[in-house]
Amino acid sequence: MITGATQLAAVIGWPVEHSRSPAIHNAAAQAVGADLVYTALSVAPGDAAHAVQAVRTLGLRGLSVTMPHKEDVIPALDEITPVAQVLGAVNHITNTNGHLVGNNTDGEGFLLGLEHHGVSIDGMTVGVVGAGGAARAIIHACANAGANVVVVARNQDRAQSAAAVGGRNARVGSIDELSTMGVAVNATPVGMATDDPTAALQTPFDPGALATGAVVVDIVYNPLETELLADARRRGLQCIDGLAMLVGQAAAQFETWTGYDAPFGVMMDAAQV
Repeated sequence: MITGATQLAAVIGWPVEHSRSPAIHNAAAQAVGADLVYTALSVAPGDAAHAVQAVRTLGLRGLSVTMPHKEDVIPALDEITPVAQVLGAVNHITNTNGHLVGNNTDGEGFLLGLEHHGVSIDGMTVGVVGAGGAARAIIHACANAGANVVVVARNQDRAQSAAAVGGRNARVGSIDELSTMGVAVNATPVGMATDDPTAALQTPFDPGALATGAVVVDIVYNPLETELLADARRRGLQCIDGLAMLVGQAAAQFETWTGYDAPFGVMMDAAQV
């Protein structure tokens, strides 16, 4: 039951109407009995600081932050975590008595998604294809979790910058090294559904080059079964789709805001609706 004491959280982005986050968070709140309601708010580019101020004014428990606001919210916050500092991006804000802290759970969410599927990366070689914001979060998290990370990107300067967030456990490599990777990650938009029907048929790399027993992860979740994953499944490789990271990063936020353990399975089910 919604009362005057019910806490409110939301995701801000542009566009944001397609977001699965409200379904994911509200299902979690209902499952554990948390007095929290979560919605989606369209915030136009350039208005991120106003949205942050509204968190204080309205007493929201927090915000999830998606494109194009992950960097723009930072100046309006009171504090950001070390992870957000390294990545230069915030994906959620927590309000504690008017003190707003920005954090980034994208990398943590990636690891939680792997854990949900029974995959541990400690000591493994993880290949990350891509050098954008999501790739950087994954590289940072995997390197700090004990993996040896190989970053593959067309732009070598961006690849070097992305590998740097992984410290001594990450380096720039080439697509020819796929056979050495225990986990291969598509952290690019390649394969995402667009107005161009041929775009979804593209793949960022050939899973046929991977060793038997390798795991293929695609952070794209529209469609869930990308051409990359379909090809990898045909070759008998373990596949993890984009919902794992999406739900993982939401689970970490939910626990911060509510203090409850996130019901990962319930959130996964809700994300697929």
